[in-house]
Amino acid sequence: MRFWSTEAHRDRAETERYLAAMVGEAHRGLDFMLEVDGRIIGKAGAWSTPEIGFLLSREHWGRGLMDEALRAVITHLFATTDVPELTADVDPRNEASLQLLTKLGFQVTRRAARTFFVYGEWADSIYLALLRPT
Repeated sequence: MRFWSTEAHRDRAETERYLAAMVGEAHRGLDFMLEVDGRIIGKAGAWSTPEIGFLLSREHWGRGLMDEALRAVITHLFATTDVPELTADVDPRNEASLQLLTKLGFQVTRRAARTFFVYGEWADSIYLALLRPT
């Protein structure tokens, strides 16, 4: 969670509230849970259209799962919404996320300094966009 926009949850109740909100978004068909063997291992989708977000349990990194999930999410979002583009906000230190988004066709639109204050330090942002296919 180092590159997330908020700090880790302090207690189980906070995590339960967060998960309830995520599941609520999933019911809107814009945010999806990633499940392996009956266990939720991450999420991918538009938590606030048109901005996408994703996270994946560390033990599943490097297997192409998020690439596969985001390709499906992107296709679904462009098919079911009228947004002209999808966007993402990434901490520049999160090289893996930047590489994945670039591989999926996202392009950097701008950069901003000191956008999030997390864990006692300021984090910057790189903003990316993927235009709707024509």
